Amino acid sequence: MSHVDELLAQACRQTGLSDFGGDEFREGLDVLVNALDREARLNDMGRMATDAQIVMLLGNRLQVEDWYRRHPEIDEQEIVAPLIGLGLPRTGSSALGCLLGEDANVRSLRSWEVMWPCPPPDAATLAQEPRIAMAEASMLRRAQVFPRMTAMLPSTATSPTECQLLMALDFKSQIFQPFGHVPSYAHWFFNKADLVPTYRYLKRVLKLLQWRCPPNRWRLKNPTHSLFITALDEVFPDARFVMTHRDACAVIPSVADLWYELRRPYSDDVDMQVIGAETSAVFELGMHRMIAFRDAGQDHRFFDIYFAPFQKDPFPSIERLYDFLGETLSPEARAGMHEWWHHKTPEDRKYTRTDPALFGLDLDELRARFRFYDERFNVSRSVA
Repeated sequence: MSHVDELLAQACRQTGLSDFGGDEFREGLDVLVNALDREARLNDMGRMATDAQIVMLLGNRLQVEDWYRRHPEIDEQEIVAPLIGLGLPRTGSSALGCLLGEDANVRSLRSWEVMWPCPPPDAATLAQEPRIAMAEASMLRRAQVFPRMTAMLPSTATSPTECQLLMALDFKSQIFQPFGHVPSYAHWFFNKADLVPTYRYLKRVLKLLQWRCPPNRWRLKNPTHSLFITALDEVFPDARFVMTHRDACAVIPSVADLWYELRRPYSDDVDMQVIGAETSAVFELGMHRMIAFRDAGQDHRFFDIYFAPFQKDPFPSIERLYDFLGETLSPEARAGMHEWWHHKTPEDRKYTRTDPALFGLDLDELRARFRFYDERFNVSRSVA
């Protein structure tokens, strides 16, 4: 039995289910497992953790399909005009997502429900949801394995999170790359994979999550969407986008440092220079694809937010965003946002940052490399 077959069988045993809803996900799973086995140089912890994550994802997919089998009416749900956050990572998108999530009239993906989407959440029992405590315990364990993560990515079990884990149900997600050196998977994912089925499956899970737990006006976010914007647009043709911006010389070293934090517990042979090359290359590609999409007649669907003025005072940007959407920022939503902002954990809480030079990142070279992005969006000269 191959390693992939072992993982599939384990997920079936754990759930008592066997219908994965087709086999489109198998190509990504095969490429990923092959890369983890042959390239990632995982230690014992890394092998155990990556196998456990894959089995968890397969189990979640089995359960999603089981709910659809028993309740086919779920597919009648509609996902209408979501607002999708994208752009470079480390640009204030998490804070923006948390602020927008304070509006009771909209729906965000919560950390606990992307970990365990089934059974689908029910508004009637949400206050007693046991998976919230499970997610909190998982985050405590994560903080022990990755000591700087609490400062790097402050989050809670109920805070809005990215689409990564739901995309991973189709095994086409950037979530796998930071945890291991998987160049063959990365090359396939960024250059060859068809993300349209992935986004269709994301929509399938969104329908399940909103079925018994409105509201149904989604606020989604994921920097990786920038790399696959045309596929995303095919599945969500009525979406509008909020793009967060920051100087690439601040972004890329921060991303490299985050990947280093995630990768080093899982491998005893981490090449920091490779991480620097990977992070700069992938997000340069993402910005080229994003600019091409916007310049091809789609610019009107985007609202831009800039890091420095947003960090100083986010509310002018949020007010303009609501105007852009043609929506009303209610007094209750505004109050909730002010409360969150006042008590938030600072996004740049102090932690020991790694010297960019250790990742092979020269800031002058990085600035020149991303000049096309800076000049297109006027990042370095942006004002509130």
